[in-house]
Amino acid sequence: MTKKLHEPLLVVEDSNEDFRMLQRLMRRMSVQNPIHRCTNGDEVLDFLYQLGSEALRNSKVALRPSVILLDLNLPGIDGRDILERLKQDKSFKEIPIVVFTTSSNPKDIELCYQKGANGYLVKPMDAQELKKTIQAFVDYWLEANMPPVLD
Repeated sequence: MTKKLHEPLLVVEDSNEDFRMLQRLMRRMSVQNPIHRCTNGDEVLDFLYQLGSEALRNSKVALRPSVILLDLNLPGIDGRDILERLKQDKSFKEIPIVVFTTSSNPKDIELCYQKGANGYLVKPMDAQELKKTIQAFVDYWLEANMPPVLD
């Protein structure tokens, strides 16, 4: 299966260390999708709304993230609020959002799915487990999953 190389990934992660590890693992997995990073909720909203309707008007749908990997615990507007806002906005609700967080709290998991999360991954502390988790994300969300075609 060929990777959908043109489809950007938006990673919302405030930890430089976690982001660098994620980037490194994806490079080793030959992921070539453009990766955009936001470090807090305000940046996410700025990034998406600046890109949003203008990109669609100009048919630059490829600039739109094909999937958002979202940390929950962010400075400012946290991931739970970002998830809720994006899933309530008809411009963005179809973008898959996969929560990627250290929280394995059942209340967080339930809340995220109630707010429209498409997946929930717990960041493992073990390097081998992290690699397996990222590989599963890549295999499904960047290769196998078929998103809806936007008009």
